[in-house]
Formats: sequence, structure tokens, C-alpha cells
Amino acid sequence: MDYEPQRLEAEWRDRWADAGRYEADPEGEAEPTFITVPYPYPSGGMHIGHCRTYTVPDVYARYRRLQGDDVLFPIAWHVTGTPIIGAVERLKKGEEDQLSVLRDTYNVPEDTLEDLETPMGFARYFIENHYKSGMKQLGLSIDWRREFTTNDERYSKFITWQYERLKERGLLEKGLHPVKYCTDEENPVTTHDLLEGENAEFQEYTLVKFEREDTVFPMATLRPETVRGVTNAYAHPDGEYVRATVDSEEWIVSSEAVEKLRLQERDIEIHEELSGADLIGQSVTNPITGDEVLILPATFVDTDNATGVVMSVPAHSPDDYVALLEAKEDDERMREYGIDPAEVADIEPIPILDIEEYGEIPAKTAVEAAGIESSEDPALEDATADLYQAEFHQGIMHDDYGEFAGMTVENVREEFRAHYQETGAFDEMYEFTEEVVCRCGGDVEVAKQDTWFLRYNDAEWKQKARQVLDGLETIPENTRDQYDHTIGWLNEWPCIRNYGLGTRLPWDEDFVIEPLSDSTIYMAYYTIAHRLDDVPAEDLDPDFFDALFYGEAAVDDPDERALELREEWQHWYPVDWRCSGNDLINNHLTFFQFHHGELFAEDEWPQGITIMGMGLLEGEAMSSSKGHVVLPSKAIDEYGADTVRFFLLNSAEPWQDYDWRDDLVGSTRDQLERFWARAQEVIDYDVEEMVEITLEVEGEETTDVAVDEGAPPDLEPVDRWLLSKLQGTIREATAAMDGFETRTASQAVFYSFEEDLKWYRRRADLDREGAKWTLREVLRTRLRLLAPFVPFMANELHEQLTGEPAEDAEWPEPDPGLEDDAVELRERLVEGLTDDVHDIVDVTGTDPETIRVYAAADWKRSVFETVRERAERSSADGASGDSREQGLDVGAVMGQVMEDPDLREKGDAVNDLVQDLVEVVRERDDEELAAMADVDERAVYESAAAFLEREFDADVAVYGEDEDDVVDPDGKADRAVPFRPAVHIE
Repeated sequence: MDYEPQRLEAEWRDRWADAGRYEADPEGEAEPTFITVPYPYPSGGMHIGHCRTYTVPDVYARYRRLQGDDVLFPIAWHVTGTPIIGAVERLKKGEEDQLSVLRDTYNVPEDTLEDLETPMGFARYFIENHYKSGMKQLGLSIDWRREFTTNDERYSKFITWQYERLKERGLLEKGLHPVKYCTDEENPVTTHDLLEGENAEFQEYTLVKFEREDTVFPMATLRPETVRGVTNAYAHPDGEYVRATVDSEEWIVSSEAVEKLRLQERDIEIHEELSGADLIGQSVTNPITGDEVLILPATFVDTDNATGVVMSVPAHSPDDYVALLEAKEDDERMREYGIDPAEVADIEPIPILDIEEYGEIPAKTAVEAAGIESSEDPALEDATADLYQAEFHQGIMHDDYGEFAGMTVENVREEFRAHYQETGAFDEMYEFTEEVVCRCGGDVEVAKQDTWFLRYNDAEWKQKARQVLDGLETIPENTRDQYDHTIGWLNEWPCIRNYGLGTRLPWDEDFVIEPLSDSTIYMAYYTIAHRLDDVPAEDLDPDFFDALFYGEAAVDDPDERALELREEWQHWYPVDWRCSGNDLINNHLTFFQFHHGELFAEDEWPQGITIMGMGLLEGEAMSSSKGHVVLPSKAIDEYGADTVRFFLLNSAEPWQDYDWRDDLVGSTRDQLERFWARAQEVIDYDVEEMVEITLEVEGEETTDVAVDEGAPPDLEPVDRWLLSKLQGTIREATAAMDGFETRTASQAVFYSFEEDLKWYRRRADLDREGAKWTLREVLRTRLRLLAPFVPFMANELHEQLTGEPAEDAEWPEPDPGLEDDAVELRERLVEGLTDDVHDIVDVTGTDPETIRVYAAADWKRSVFETVRERAERSSADGASGDSREQGLDVGAVMGQVMEDPDLREKGDAVNDLVQDLVEVVRERDDEELAAMADVDERAVYESAAAFLEREFDADVAVYGEDEDDVVDPDGKADRAVPFRPAVHIE
């Protein structure tokens, strides 16, 4: 039967749907496992970059089902907020970029575009035609009964309950707070609403109030402590500025700063428009030192950043130092603006702090050390960053700083700023760390608004979040520090917006709860979502959810329907695993911990979080707007769902970034096709029904093993070797799956074991019944191991082989009776010998007629036994690591070996051998050393002689190094050492 993935995958999808295969109900005694993934935001289509995020939890869900668990893996749709509304507005305006994305990237038919002109029409299109269809094509084992959207009335009742309870507990507060504000939509926005600048942070600038004739020239800085080192200022000569009353003072700022200041609750009245040239050449007074500071022209000034007027500290800023040098060399330009070049020439850096490893003028030291000669030199940015960092942690303030003298910048900055804010010399202004653009295309600025916010700065709440984190398994483990850091710095979080889809704030319906704030405990809603349709929405008041989540004692008159639902909630909770993107650590995934810690009991807190890396496409970031994406439907139509899944899971561990490359995906498709063809050969073997027999391995009976009736129980060593390797593969795959190491698991089961099979096919007579049985047993086990990764193929082949799908079987457990270190060691010796002969043939270019193999002499074996025994004593004494190294000290071993007078006579030969064997033993564990003690090397090589003759088309003779009749024409025999025979070919 040929491999036709599209056909067989369609058949299995239909079978799963008809049977309700993945509908999870709390029945029986099985252990529950609850796995969730962030619900998608359908403001556009699903692309291949999303697929691994959803497939990794599916692999784990399938694995746990094979382990016998009762598994719930649900999905829903996140429509809260404004991105979908913005997309609809751009569509209705006929914006060409939006139309191009819809038509060309996501293949929306022209006659369907009109259906997308309402927010939920837009969302429903992408839910049904992209996400849901794509997930079904991928074979995700989702319980589709539980899906919902965050705009559903019943879900909103659940969110209402949550926010009523948080408000009652004092964890919601109203007040002025900096927010991200779309100037087009005139609405606060959050990370999910952004087209650019998702990682932008609020940056609080200090405004130093330089003055001239009662007019303030506020200059923004992140380093207010350097104010005593200001020597000059800069303005953009072609920039647009204004003279305006800001609150009660007259300020000069850039035109762009006016709207920013208004958004930050400043009362502004513009009196006069100015050009930058009007400011240049003026002198302003430093409010701290009283020094006069000259304003110079500079085109590097960004008038859209802060106030558009910049102070210069050339002693401590490499940027400013180089700019001052260039100003001193530009006499003509200075005269153009009425500035006497001599005044500029007289400006000298003013050092205000000391730092080790830098000179009196630290910026000068940094610039000269880096060989920087121009402000265009890219090295200037690094030099500036390095000096800033060093001064922050190590810089000691000069005596001029009075009460702050002698302190480090790190310890003085905040107190210094607060002091001068109180005196009125300093003010403040917020900016972003990078440009921020809303999905609607509007500019996003920092605004201060009277808004409701979640009090993540509450000390008791932070402590609960940390307790949740303490009980979490975090994968990878190093993300634990990131969560802890986020819990520490999280402050108030604005949780509402003026409009958008979602749940209205219960006590003020003019506002909508924003997307990240309504997505903290929705996992709990999954447990009962499919059963809430039976409860009228108006009955879902806060008391209903109190009874559901807290029990009948929580309310005076509990609703019996809520108490019935509580049983299902208690069956599934807590969430066992949350699989999510690494970009959500500093918001959603930490909020998830805060809200669970506050609203639920400790035994209902989440158990684990696994992080997903990002996807690239042919080495570049995926971009819907640029059409640089691959749609899952296209990839599945071309390669098949199993190929898509296997590539995504096998190319990197989940938390690592991966790169979708068509040539590699095609190669994966070819590998799966070859696996299918090999499997068909095994399935087609002429065998009868399965029975139980007892195998004899090395003279001892093993546990009962299922074999084919008629297949002789006389398995050969090479069969036992493959079965032993299979048990190791089961152990490795199981451990990897427990830790979400999908790449490690799939590599072990598919690629690594395939190498073992290649060797087996070379070594074994595949026409034997024992070999046929072995290959069928191996295939049966591997299909169950592969079922989570390639469920369509694995189920189909397993059913052909055994009569039942792989997912109806069990995850394999290693059979200790089939694990045999001695068998594996003997086969490893044969493989090593084969490789050595091939190497000699390749190097010499010889086509051998005779191959002679020499096993090490008995005395060499005696030396090995001495080394091995010392290693075993070290282990018995509990030694490990350095202790075992000391126990196997070469000198100590030599001392013991040389107690044998026969060995003493061999002198340097013994010394060299001991050194070799100590290294050999150090690399082996106790089980392998025990196997080495019992192996008869010469017998192993003799048993492999027939294979070696076939492999090399040559005669093979095996000797003991010290035999009387050894044939050794070139004196090779004495080079043999235990477990590494000498070889001669001719």
C-alpha cells in the first residue's frame, strides 16, 4: 500500500469526529490531565508560526492518554479588545494593505469580504476557515464541545464574577496612571493591540528646568544626577517649537511634545510658534549650578522625543563628547547661527563623578579606547552603553554634590531626583523605549488617565503569586527567574479601555475589560463551558460562580446546578500544564499566577508552564503584512499533516526557536514515506495470531513476551540486541516526554533507533521467523511511541499490524527481561570492529582478501580486571565524581598491578595499558562494567566472522594475541587491548 497522507488523514479525521474521540468526561478511575494553550486571537489567519504552539500540547495530551490518563485539551477564541475592530475599520475604508493581506495572504474570496465588515463576522470567518479548520487538519485532539468566544454572554458573566471579587478584596483601584494610548482611536491599548512596539516600556524622563528670562527650557534626561556636568544644550535648527503655558509656567518645547504633555494631564496653552533656529545661540541657566549654558545646533536632536531640547554632559556621555568635538571643528556652521566659535572652543567637559578604570574625563577615555573618531561610528553606541552601566553601578559622586557626595549613582539617583522635584527644579515626562504603533495604524503615546487598574504592586498579592510560582514546574527551568523578576517589578496594570469587544466593567459599563485582564483564569471556564448552555445567562450571577468554585458553604442559597457543575470543575482542576509563548512571560503568564493565587485554594493552583519559542520562515521572521507566511492548509495539502507536525516537533525543543524551511520539510516527508514502506514490508510478513511464550536470554527465563504463533522462540543474539536497544529507547522517550522534550523523544524513537535498525538489517538474516517476529515487535512498539507525533500514520499502521489503532493501545513500558547489557556490549564490539576495518580499508585503499582479528592477551585482561575492581570498590564505597577519579588514580592502579611479578616484567607496556584502561573504565557505569567482566571477546569476534566475511567479501580469522599458532605476518597482534582488538588485512 502506497503512502497517501491526504487520503488516510481525511479518513482518520472523520473517524475521530464521528466517534467524539477526544470528548473528555469525568468518568471512571483514570487520572485527569488538563492541558491548555493560549486561545488564538482571530484578527487574521492562522499561519505555520502558530502551529507548533498548538501541536506541542497535543503531543503531550496524546502521550498522557496512552499512559491511561483522562485528558482534557480544550480551545476557545479570544476576541476581546480593539484589534478586530481596527481590522474591520481598515477593511471598510478599503485600505490597500489590509485588502492585500486578506486577499493575497489569507485567500479571502472577493465575494466574502463583505461578510467580514462586522467585528464578529470578521472573527467568525477566521475562526471557522483558518484556526478551527487548520487545527482539525493538524489532527489536534481537542474537545470541541467546550469552545467559546470571549464575547459570549455567559463568559462575560464569568469575568464579571472575577472582577467583582477582586474589587471587594481591594485589588482594583482607580487613579491616574500612565497608559498606552492610541491617538487615532483615542483609547488606551495594550500589548495585543499593537502592530509595532510590543516590547516597549514606559520610560520616565526627568525634565531639568533650565531658564531664560522666566521662560523654562525643560530638557529631558534619564540621568538627572549628571546635571552638574552640563556644559551646553542642543536644539534641532529646522525643528518646530512653541512657547506655551504649561500648567502655570511658560515653557519652550517642540511642537510634537505639546500633544504628549496634554495626554499626560498637562494644561497647555500655545502662545507662539518658533523654529529651532530661534533657540540656537541663546544661553539658559542651569537650575542647580547657576551656570550659563549655550544652545548649539544639532540635527541629531529628535524633536519627537520628549521635549526636543537636549542637555549635554560631555564628561560622562561619549555621544556628547564626540558631538562637542565636532561642534568645535565647525566654525562656519556656528557663525551661521550667530555663535562666536571662540565661545564653543572654550567649552570643556565638567567631570562630576569618579569611576575606576576610566580617566578624569570618563567619556574621553571611552571614546579614545574604542578608536572612535566620528559621531557616525557604530561603536559609539556600545561605548556609551558600557560607560553608562559602569557609572551607574560604580560611579562615586564628587564633593560638589553635598549630602549626596561619596555615594554611588545607583544609590543616589532616585533620592537626588526626588529632592529636586520637591524644590521645583525638576519635573517629569513619560516616553516609550521605542516607537509604538496601534494595529489600526495610529500612533501610540504615553497618556495619564484616570483609570481602573489591578494592584499587582500589592505586597500580599505578590506573595501569593510567588507561592504559586514555588509550586510550579517551569519548562525550561531557567524561566522561573523570569517569572520571579516579573512578579517583582509588576506595578499597577490598567485593566480597562473605552471601547472594544469584551466584558463591560460591572460597576461602570462605559468601560470594557481589556484583553490581557480578562484572560487570567479562563482555564477554569473550560471545565464547565459545554454545560453552561443549559443555564440561562441571567442566572449566572456572582453567587452562582461562588457556589461553583467555592462550594455550597460560600453562599446562603446555593444553586444546585452550580453544585453539579462543581463536580466537573473539581475533577479537572488544577491546570496541569499551560503551554504558551515566551513573549507572554512578562504579562499573561504572570497574571495567570497572580489571579489563581488570589481566587483559588492552593490545591487548585496551576502545576506547570511550558514555554514555546518563536518560528522563522526560511531564516526570517514571519510577517502577515508582508505575505511572508505559510498557511497550514497549504503545507498540509502539499506534505501531509503528519509531516508538518513531525517537522515542527523535531526541528527544535518547544522552548527553542525553529525555522520552517521547505527543503527540510520535504526531506521529512521523504523520511516518513520510507518509514511507511518499511512498515508495510513488516506488516506483510506471513505470520499467525499472537501467543505468549517465555524467552530464554543468557540461560535465564525472562518475563512473558507476546510473539507470533509459529515464530520460533530461539531468538538470536542480534535479535535480543535490537530488543534490548528498544527498551532503552522506550526509557529515553518516556523521560523526554515527561519533560516536554518533544525533539529528544522523537529523535530517539525515529532517527536514533533507525540507525539501530540499519545495523540490524545488515547483521540479521531477515528471512528467519525470529527476525520477522522481532521486526514486528519493534514496529508495534515504535508506532505507539510515535503516535503522539504522527497520529494519522501511527494509528493506521498499528491498526494494520494489530487490528487496533495505536491510540487504543498503551504507551510502552520497558521490559527489564529484554534489557541485556551483555548482549548490547557484544554487539557494540562487533560494530566497533566493523567500523575499524572499514576505516583501515578506506585509509589504505585496500580490497581485502583476508582479515585477521586479534583479541587481547590474557595478561591484558588481568590488568583490566584490576582497574575494574578498583572502580567497583569506589562505587560500593559511595564514591562518585572526584572521589571515583581519585579511586582510579593511575599511580595507585599501577602500584596494585605491579604487585604481580609477571606483570612487572612487562614494564612500560603495562604502564601504557593501565593509562588506556583507566580512561576506558572511567567512561562506563557499573552495569556496563559488570557486562564487560563476563564477555568472552574472542568468542564474540568468532561468532561475527560470517557477518564480517559477507560485509567485506573476505576470509576472516580470529586469534588470541598470545596463542601459540597465531598468524601475525606484520606484528599487529600485540597492539590489541581489551575491547579494542588489533586488525591486520591483506
